[in-house]
Amino acid sequence: MNRQEEREVLLNVEHLCMHFHAKAGRRKTLVKAVDDVSFQVYRSETFGLVGESGCGKTTTGRTILRLHTPTSGNIEFDGRSLTGKMTKELQSYLTEHITCIFQDPIDSLNPRMTVREIIGEGLFVRGIHDRAEIDRRVFEVLEKVGLTKEHANRYPHEFSGGQRQRIGIARAIIVNPSMVIADEPVSALDVSVQAQVINLLNDLKREYGLTIIFVAHNLS
Repeated sequence: MNRQEEREVLLNVEHLCMHFHAKAGRRKTLVKAVDDVSFQVYRSETFGLVGESGCGKTTTGRTILRLHTPTSGNIEFDGRSLTGKMTKELQSYLTEHITCIFQDPIDSLNPRMTVREIIGEGLFVRGIHDRAEIDRRVFEVLEKVGLTKEHANRYPHEFSGGQRQRIGIARAIIVNPSMVIADEPVSALDVSVQAQVINLLNDLKREYGLTIIFVAHNLS
């Protein structure tokens, strides 16, 4: 038995297709954003999903999260099917186990919410309403991503791009997910900041035992 066979498959994607109907003038066309894609992601690994712009990487991630209903194929996470009818129970399961770090740290953060509210929202949605407990966990995760509790009462526009992405990372990991889909998490950042964010993700992966799908158009 080789090392790959000994590892546990966390995500299994089989023959995934995501097609959209679009109009070009009076004509209707079929856009095959994702067409017959299969791969496996093992627990606690970083899986690179790499391809040129427009090839369907982000759509694949959004379909795994069930932000799109797949045209066909099967998605299994930890032995459970994520395809089929979207129920409240399935939605709750997805939000508990899979989170996302978005490409643009400006557009992905609500400018009217404080950092405390942005990061703590996931806990509130999951039924944690004790303000002191939310604050404690928000302050803790801020330190994990290289910020301080003094940043909690500020708004997104008061931060640099790299700091905003750290806020996005904190929002993703505060709920202790099993897997994080990082959708081009450094492409909108300055080159000098990209390595810092990638190193941070590696550190958090080791500390929390995260499984990461890293979406990128740049192999390096």
